[in-house]
Amino acid sequence: MDISHNNVNVQPLNKDWYSPYVASIDILRLDKIHPVVSGNKWFKLRHNLTACKTQGYNTILTFGGGYSNHLAATAFAAQQAGVKSIGIVRGEELQHNPSETLLACANAGMELHYVTRTQYKERYDEGWQQQLSETHNAFVIPEGGANEEGRAGAADIVNYIPHIDQYTHILLSVGTGTTLAGVRNATDTNINIIGFAPMKRGRYLNHELKQFTTEDKPYHILDDYHFGGFGKHNEELITFMNEFYDINNIPLDVVYTAKMMYGIRDMLHNNKFNKEDKLLCIHTGGLQGNSSIAHLLKY
Repeated sequence: MDISHNNVNVQPLNKDWYSPYVASIDILRLDKIHPVVSGNKWFKLRHNLTACKTQGYNTILTFGGGYSNHLAATAFAAQQAGVKSIGIVRGEELQHNPSETLLACANAGMELHYVTRTQYKERYDEGWQQQLSETHNAFVIPEGGANEEGRAGAADIVNYIPHIDQYTHILLSVGTGTTLAGVRNATDTNINIIGFAPMKRGRYLNHELKQFTTEDKPYHILDDYHFGGFGKHNEELITFMNEFYDINNIPLDVVYTAKMMYGIRDMLHNNKFNKEDKLLCIHTGGLQGNSSIAHLLKY
């Protein structure tokens, strides 16, 4: 698979965007890795793909909603790796009105199975996962790559942050929290880790991730900037994305990173950071999620 890490760089934001609130803000451009398997998605998938083949499977099965970047990335990565893919999709109604993301999954060869939202709540149930694995003879990857292989891959992201000890904070979007857990475990305790959940009541992850993170390495997850829920947006967010691109020349995705950067701007204006703080934001990719609003964006 043509996955290039050579394009990854740390890009400083325009000082006019954050001054005088903090000393600096940089962004790790993981979105440059690949148009589809971009950002944190590839890091969470690559060890899982290896485990799939090592354990003798030729099919990967995973879970996601209608706007899941994880589903899209898995579909493409599996296609390129020469293995089949199956997606368990939240919401039977989407079968008759699939999102652009789900259409992209199908076009990449993913077999989509739509389940009720009630059934989908059982996605972490080991019994159901085992049943699905046996029925489809598939290697099961939890939603968002939330397993040991996914967290190990996410920890590798830290290797692409030069001079990491200069930063006081690392900020990133969270879905399942897999990337945050991996990054948190791989960084020094004196670096503050803040996650931005793009869905309602996402703060539950503050407790959920404790079992996967080192006890003496705290983190904090906010859910104040969800814009109505996962995958939801409004005109204000679209305007923010265009203005951010104008000043920083960095595209954001409407599902994750746009809400994170909007939240960071709000925190800056409300003096939630110290003026000497140095922030690093992680661009977790997912730009294919903009397909449904492409006509509203400048990029």
